[in-house]
Amino acid sequence: MSPEPNVPQGIDPTTPNVARMYDYVLGGKDNYAADRELAGHLIASIPDGVEALRANRRFLGRAVSYVAEQGIDQFIDLGAGLPNAGNVHEIAQSVHPHARVVYVDIDPIVIAHARALLAADDRTAAVQADMRAAETVLSSEAVARLIDFDRPVGVIFNAMLHFVTDDEDPVGIVGAFTEHMAPGSHLVISHSTVDDRPADLVEIIESAYKKASAPMVFRTYDGVLRLFNGLTLVEPGLVKVNRWHADAAEAAASGGAWIYGGVAVK
Repeated sequence: MSPEPNVPQGIDPTTPNVARMYDYVLGGKDNYAADRELAGHLIASIPDGVEALRANRRFLGRAVSYVAEQGIDQFIDLGAGLPNAGNVHEIAQSVHPHARVVYVDIDPIVIAHARALLAADDRTAAVQADMRAAETVLSSEAVARLIDFDRPVGVIFNAMLHFVTDDEDPVGIVGAFTEHMAPGSHLVISHSTVDDRPADLVEIIESAYKKASAPMVFRTYDGVLRLFNGLTLVEPGLVKVNRWHADAAEAAASGGAWIYGGVAVK
């Protein structure tokens, strides 16, 4: 594999990165050969894998629109990933032009691109932090400046908690944020599942992600449901992402079968 040009300091382009792999599958350009190689292997091996990620991205758009329509005008997007079509601030601000959004990600490349995109928008910010460290996120200057926890807030874990192992306590990670949320706040989660999925394909994905920057941890319906920390799910509850507030064509898409999604209110 030839050396990558213009690699920022501190970045390892030889280890596939889950955010850059996602970017590649969604048609982005902020990725390296190692990301494309592993993502390409998964695309070739999983017939509906690309559709799964696209279905999840569409779910995010519908979920953010729904939450904004409930009157929420401030959001924290945890593990935001590289900017792509239909970013949270774009969707939220289409409903509330004054909406405020803080993106959080541990990857410096993600943060660099987010800050470049948001440079002229004082209603949005990007924080380089690990979502596992809730107090670091919550005490950041950007969150203090843009998010008022005395009012309802939308907190988003979009396709990120399946990179958190059970030993890292994903329920506790979510709970560290939900305990700060005012009544009326909304929680958005999407998460990969093994339910009704072929065992051989699940094994291919798990094996591939062992070579990446984070493992893929599939969970069952009950495992994903526990992540909502007892908040009240809005209709239709926790369902495959292609069936959440979707039209008939979206509901028929096969890729959504890989990922559960839901929105809950405190």
